[in-house]
Amino acid sequence: MDEYPAGPASPKPRRPTLSVVIPVNNGGRDFGRCLRRLRDSTRADYELVVVDDGSTDGTAELAESHGALVLRNPSRLGPAAARNAGALAASAPMVFFLDADVAVHPDAIARAMARFEADPGLAGLFGSYDDAPVAPGLVSQFRNLLHHYVHQSGEFDGDARPARTFWTGCGLIRREVFVALGGFDPRRYRRPAIEDIELGYRITAAGHRIVLARDVLATHLKRWTLPEMIRTDVFRRGVPWMLLMKRSRIVETDLNVSRAQRACVAATGLGLLGMLGAARHPWLLASLPASLAAIVALNLDFYRFLARRRGRIFAVASAPLHLVYYCCCGASVAIALAIWHLATRTADEPAPAPNLRLDPAEADAPATPHPTTRRRRSPTR
Repeated sequence: MDEYPAGPASPKPRRPTLSVVIPVNNGGRDFGRCLRRLRDSTRADYELVVVDDGSTDGTAELAESHGALVLRNPSRLGPAAARNAGALAASAPMVFFLDADVAVHPDAIARAMARFEADPGLAGLFGSYDDAPVAPGLVSQFRNLLHHYVHQSGEFDGDARPARTFWTGCGLIRREVFVALGGFDPRRYRRPAIEDIELGYRITAAGHRIVLARDVLATHLKRWTLPEMIRTDVFRRGVPWMLLMKRSRIVETDLNVSRAQRACVAATGLGLLGMLGAARHPWLLASLPASLAAIVALNLDFYRFLARRRGRIFAVASAPLHLVYYCCCGASVAIALAIWHLATRTADEPAPAPNLRLDPAEADAPATPHPTTRRRRSPTR
């Protein structure tokens, strides 16, 4: 067997220029589609490293059938630890992180790698979801289209713009930078959260550059429910991101926390306060239409985008979900500030040590290769 897989279409063994790392737990059909779309990439000189994070289904066997090097965690350690294990097992100088419920466009890898080949000083790059989510339902469509719109907005130069964060749903990074900065922090982020954003802050603080490339696209396969959306926005993103900004002393003004979005959160809060206070002071109800008008005005381009993609009825039906989203953002700020001011902490928390960690605790067992898996050439298409 070859020491290094050569990618699905490679005519002969050679050391890969790229390692694709996918953490997965009970991936199911979405993971199968992720692997099939990856196999159809126009650039195929990659090795595939899959970290099976405590799955109880046939995830490992499915990954093996696509030529992956499979590492298996005996129990679920979380995506931060899983990605660290995959990056350590990777043999290529470039690591492309991909979520198990994301299907890359055929040219996504080629476009991402081309930017690194043209810019040796670039440390990291991430793309976005496309505007054609496949999961049905209002919540799933709204959520995925919101992500696309946010990541496609802003001032771009040649389809790219500087970013301070990183995104592992579809992101490429130089392995030497990743290892030197200690990888993801599995001790602080044991569950899916903002471990990629936190890494992005460390990368840029160290003087490296990251770009958001809007021409690097992938389809999100995730099916969202309203309770899951609220839980994710508050406890997996909003609260930990706010705490990260407090720890890092960073005032973020990009992507989901742009000045316009902050204004929308404030307007939503004023509208809610007006509704609560109207029982005693009816005149406060006047704040509600004013708040709604401000939110619509600040998001008019977004609602027009939704109307173009899914029709006017969909755009109107999405407005209440957008308000729920802003309520979650406001609640996240309140909860995070309460935690920040009430919790015992040191004035300056130490940054993660500059050595890659496999596990959230030293006693945890590291990911190990699946018993039947060796590095091998990926199957031809």
